[in-house]
Amino acid sequence: MPSIDLNSDVGESFGIYSFGDDAAIIASVSSINVACGFHAGDPSTIRATCTSAAAAGVTVGAHPGYRDLAGFGRRFIDMNPTELSNDVVYQIGAVQALARVSGTAVRYVKPHGALYNSIVHHPAQARAVVEAVLAVDATLPIMVLPHSEIERAARAAGLRTVAEGFADRAYNPDGTLVSRALPGAVLHSVAAVTEQVLRLAGDHQVLAIDGKLIDVEVESICLHGDTPDSVVLAAAVRAALVGSGITIDSFI
Repeated sequence: MPSIDLNSDVGESFGIYSFGDDAAIIASVSSINVACGFHAGDPSTIRATCTSAAAAGVTVGAHPGYRDLAGFGRRFIDMNPTELSNDVVYQIGAVQALARVSGTAVRYVKPHGALYNSIVHHPAQARAVVEAVLAVDATLPIMVLPHSEIERAARAAGLRTVAEGFADRAYNPDGTLVSRALPGAVLHSVAAVTEQVLRLAGDHQVLAIDGKLIDVEVESICLHGDTPDSVVLAAAVRAALVGSGITIDSFI
């Protein structure tokens, strides 16, 4: 049977502020991207999230981003590459330690938000992220947007890459994601999200905003845990995939 990894960004609560229903999301996915504390998350949240993942048998990934709590990591920062690399090392290490005491381990890295989008086309920042992962653990895969600078840099350095598609984001004709600043960038309806997931997983294509189908080969599909009705969407996506004969399994 064909299979696909279903991942979600979780662990984004901070102090007294609670975001998303991580336990419900974890029940529907096979991998989770745990916020590392720079754009969201804190030590207690990271540990609790990793503990839930361990209990559910869900794969844990580190989700490092820019040091931007106020902007939720969704604002580009023109950082010195060495400083950026050190920030990513720091974040991965934090989740590694808390995952270990929770009975699990960090198995991959997926950059977050503006950093994720920056390294699609920013060579210096892409290399900085690659150098951080190499310094921490060269066996860790990096989850990436296909045909990006980070994909090329990681492969050149001998790192495994995991091509990712998005259940709930609109696509430009070149295969990049539509900016969240634009209307229609995030898909909200169950019908639109499940249709996009089934097309990605089954046909290896996605419908761009210009109405044309583009080829997208992915190993994992992301459903964001902080969008409205994310729990309902996650359950619907899981049911749609299973109902179509596609199993949900971690890529590790």
